[in-house]
Amino acid sequence: MRILLVEDNADLAASIIDYLEMQDHTCDLAWHGKAGLAAALDNNYDMYVFDIAMPQMDGLTLCRTLRKEHNDFTPVLFLTARDTLEDKLTGFSAGADDYLVKPFDLSELAARILAIHQRHLGFSNQLSIGDLTVDLNTEQVKRGDDFITLSPNTYKLLVLLMQRSPQVVPREDLEHHVWGDELPDSDSLRSHIYKLRNKIDKPYQHALIKTAKGRGFSIS
Repeated sequence: MRILLVEDNADLAASIIDYLEMQDHTCDLAWHGKAGLAAALDNNYDMYVFDIAMPQMDGLTLCRTLRKEHNDFTPVLFLTARDTLEDKLTGFSAGADDYLVKPFDLSELAARILAIHQRHLGFSNQLSIGDLTVDLNTEQVKRGDDFITLSPNTYKLLVLLMQRSPQVVPREDLEHHVWGDELPDSDSLRSHIYKLRNKIDKPYQHALIKTAKGRGFSIS
């Protein structure tokens, strides 16, 4: 998933990003709340991870601003040294989905991020669009009675499209989801979508993948 980390501690931020990227997530970093707000408004993320005590705009204010002024309900996990019950309740009242007290183990952070994201999606082990299904545990793709084999990158594209269906997924989000910060040339995404269509749609009467010209792709 694509994650926005807003954290002013450079060493901690580097450790978190290194670990999450090893788990196949893509991370963007902002050093304070105002930069985090700008990044959140300019991009689409699957998850926010905010420190609370930050310069210029703290994490609580950042979360409230996104929720109340921009109707942004992307899941938020707070990282903080504040560990009293009152602190935690304040975090949840600001709109947080979870709260992790420093110091923490990076594996716990990754597990919580995954759990929150799954709850946010109304998680099921299976994604379904019409007669197309994907088993997220086995990575088995099936349309009707046919099992379909996809490359790792086309599988990633399909899962993101299905998770956000029926929304149009911007080209930038698809590219970040597959290639991270090392973006491919302009034809790579189109080439992979073409291959995905050949597998998912071409043999069948009803096409599921749709192009939103100049914006991205959707599946429905």
